Amino acid sequence: MLRTSAFARLLLILTSVSLAAQVQLPKTPVRDVTDEYFGTKVVDPYRWLEKTDDPEVATWMKAQNDYTRNMLARIPGRDQLLERVKALDNAGAVVSALQVWGGKYFYYKTEPGSDNRKLYVRDSLQSFERLLVDPEKLTTPDGKHYSIDYFQPSIDGTHVAYGMSQGGSENSVLHVLESTTGKVLSDSIDRAEFGSPSWLPDGHSFFYSRLQKVPPDAPATARYQKLRVYHHSLGADPESEPAVFGYDVNPNIKVTEDDFSVLAYSPGAPHYLLGLVIHGVKRELDVYAVPLEANPGSNTAWKKIAEEADAVTGLDVHGDSIYLLSHKDASRFKVLRTTLAKADLTKASVVVPPSEVVVTSISAAADALYVQDLDGGVGRLRRLPHDGGGIQPVKLPFDGAIQSLATNPTQPGAWIELTSWTKSPLWFALDAKSGKLADTGLVPPSPVDFSQVDSEEVKAKSADGTMVPLSVIHKRGLVLDGSHPAWLEGYGAYGITLDPTFRPIDLAFLERGGVFAVAHARGGGEYGEDWHLAGKKLTKQHTIDDFIAGAQYLIEHKYTSPAHLAGEGTSAGGVTIGGAITQHPELFGAALIRVGDSDSLRSELMASGPANIPEFGTVKEADGFKALYAMDAYQHVKPDTAYPAVLLTTGVNDPRVASWQAAKMTARLQASSNSGKPVLMRVDYDAGHGIGSTKSQRDTEFADELAFLFWQLGIPEFQASAGGN
Repeated sequence: MLRTSAFARLLLILTSVSLAAQVQLPKTPVRDVTDEYFGTKVVDPYRWLEKTDDPEVATWMKAQNDYTRNMLARIPGRDQLLERVKALDNAGAVVSALQVWGGKYFYYKTEPGSDNRKLYVRDSLQSFERLLVDPEKLTTPDGKHYSIDYFQPSIDGTHVAYGMSQGGSENSVLHVLESTTGKVLSDSIDRAEFGSPSWLPDGHSFFYSRLQKVPPDAPATARYQKLRVYHHSLGADPESEPAVFGYDVNPNIKVTEDDFSVLAYSPGAPHYLLGLVIHGVKRELDVYAVPLEANPGSNTAWKKIAEEADAVTGLDVHGDSIYLLSHKDASRFKVLRTTLAKADLTKASVVVPPSEVVVTSISAAADALYVQDLDGGVGRLRRLPHDGGGIQPVKLPFDGAIQSLATNPTQPGAWIELTSWTKSPLWFALDAKSGKLADTGLVPPSPVDFSQVDSEEVKAKSADGTMVPLSVIHKRGLVLDGSHPAWLEGYGAYGITLDPTFRPIDLAFLERGGVFAVAHARGGGEYGEDWHLAGKKLTKQHTIDDFIAGAQYLIEHKYTSPAHLAGEGTSAGGVTIGGAITQHPELFGAALIRVGDSDSLRSELMASGPANIPEFGTVKEADGFKALYAMDAYQHVKPDTAYPAVLLTTGVNDPRVASWQAAKMTARLQASSNSGKPVLMRVDYDAGHGIGSTKSQRDTEFADELAFLFWQLGIPEFQASAGGN
């Protein structure tokens, strides 16, 4: 007779086998739709999956997710891996987004044991912190969660405007609270996803940006169009307050329906307001100024300071001066200064000339303009005094990445968050007089031990001979014999840099001999605007080539081998990893496409589509179609091809990359791959793009991804029982 424990194990095995037999991949009908673009016919076999509100599609997606959940549950060690990930993620606190107003310190904090970031305040660095916003208290009875999307304290620090959204949707509702008591006021403004609240000197009113109200039958692309700026007074009805800036408000300001608008006030320039027009994802801004007393509206005579051709991507103000960060005739950027009263960029002073380093941001304090640089992958900081004198380097405690730079225009000095691949983030305060940095104590060093982890910065030769930076992180003493599981990440879009980041959960991969690498592909901003332009639209193939070069480097230098190598791309990085596995499937044992853009030809039909046209192009133009078709991974999946194992992830509330992108790519890979390796789609029904996900959601997803990779890359203790597509 079986003992109870043995019987229980047998029952569990039999139940798992039975469940595996019941959960099958859904059948996916092929319903070809043919489009013609500039004489080229393109067939789309799974167009019907774009209708995610159709019950047939919803049922199909649920069946895919059920199958994925079943397959992941069958991986031995997956549950223990999740416990390890949770332990690492809960070992220390995370503090981010520091702002200092009215002498008070406001910041997000995620503590060990908490499941979401919360908003805290301190009256001084020496005082105890107070909790202001706890999203966990808003979780609904059915488990749907809320997250805080942004916050902005008033100039005197007495009030805080903040955005909250449900289920990772980023569809923020703007609220206001009193910082002393924590009392939430009656103000509640929906459609405030891009709220950008900017407080006025009275401390009881602010400008904010609001999306238009769209009817239920409006196309998805209408969601982010015709944005306007409003002036809200505390306690007033937002529906009765008129628009003061933005689309169709002032005939003297050109704002298209796809532009975003922001109105900003800074006590650093107390007599002016700034109006910004943002052209979708383009970094180049139109900048306007007007005296504070102008009471902006339809007849305001705004002074144009910069337009798109001036290539201004950042700015700050001090007194009557405005500092402008520009890449015009300066790929690695320069800083200009002109006056707000008589702005003329043709006569502006170049106060920070272009050089070999990339100027990534500027921020004005009472004493100086602080200039953040990227120097060969290392973050640097410089200080330019307002009262004259040359620019001065600021000595940092260690070489790493400046994740955040914060200043207050009425206070001297700055606050920086410094980290590296192997050092946890710390917040430092810079004393303007001494030039010395001191640990603020806002967050202690992480107890997760990375002392046996090394990072290397090397370069891989891309297809056209360009040397591409590659960061490689692994345990010290790694034997280069090609046997190690490797995880290569790539992005390469919008001029964004993939800076060194300390993630305690990565130790769950590294401690098992894993090699984590980051390809700093063109399309990013690692070497300035030229690097960005070299991976944009018609040059997007460079991004894919650079990622492939990173994979080949890891293989050639015997960090890993193709059977043990995984590639990953997130969001716009879906183009990167999608291109890599469709062009060179033989290089990878597995791939992760995380909330990824896979069907670029159709992307401009998403809610975020029009805003992204400047980066990727439009099918309405011949060159745009050529570029989008070339980068469309979905359209380059070939029948009867040995593709690697692929795990695709999506959140049903994703406002940036619609869930149908993952669905269509999943369907086509499942129908086309003859490798016998699984193609799985993981769906989170309480998540979006990942920005508003809880800690437990992120931990579970990471454990699923890691277990999948260990399974597919051949780690013995993670080999699941027979089964697949």
